[in-house]
Amino acid sequence: MRSGAPDLTGRTLLAVFAHPDDESIACGGLLTLCAEQGARVILLCATRGDHGGGTLDPDITSALRALRTTELAAAAAVLGIADVQFLDYRDAYLQATNWDLISADIEAVIVRERPDVVVTFGEDGLYWHPDHIVVHHATTDAVERIGPSGPALYYVTMPKGAIRTLVDTLRPRLADGDVPQVLGVTDADAFGVLAKPPTLVVDVGRVAARKLAALRCHRSQADGPLLVMRDDEAAALLGIEHFRRAPVGAEGDSFLDRLAAIG
Repeated sequence: MRSGAPDLTGRTLLAVFAHPDDESIACGGLLTLCAEQGARVILLCATRGDHGGGTLDPDITSALRALRTTELAAAAAVLGIADVQFLDYRDAYLQATNWDLISADIEAVIVRERPDVVVTFGEDGLYWHPDHIVVHHATTDAVERIGPSGPALYYVTMPKGAIRTLVDTLRPRLADGDVPQVLGVTDADAFGVLAKPPTLVVDVGRVAARKLAALRCHRSQADGPLLVMRDDEAAALLGIEHFRRAPVGAEGDSFLDRLAAIG
């Protein structure tokens, strides 16, 4: 536990995302800081990311599911996540799934784990990924049903241009012909575009190298820029995380406000 930072022993943060690797790019630094200060950090993943191979072959899909589950376990260990849970919905098909069912499943986890804080996607899903947007709505609905007696809800956002800066900085080190992309997303400008302004900005530079290490655990998804980034560059390129307080859920300050004041 870092001296001078708030003691979060007995506190719980639940992060709700769609796929393995979402947690690391969205808020890997925040999760690490919370775990360092004694909070129990739980990750709820709606799918196992098995559509990432672009095939419906059941053998390949099964192998990818197992691989990405293993990768997520490794990333969780790096970030200090205490518990990884899955809803096991079908990757890339959340929009075609009954959103009320997804929301009810998320609500059940919130009721069982009783987190003080829940973190999930904003309306833009970081870069307008359909699965991410479904998780945003399902989580918001779940917290709203629980009401003010439930957790504080925060949406992850991203400063416009942050991923473009990352890609442009590291592009000269990529091999000729490599398409610069981040976690499979080729449009660096999609991240943060039209995102609403944050209400909470957290400096995670001190643990940014761990965030980078967690991203690299997702080897099936990690792309050139993340592979060539040096640890000493992580603070500048990955060291600021943005969040926006949701209008539903618990009211008043949460432990994230105290943590952000320390950095």
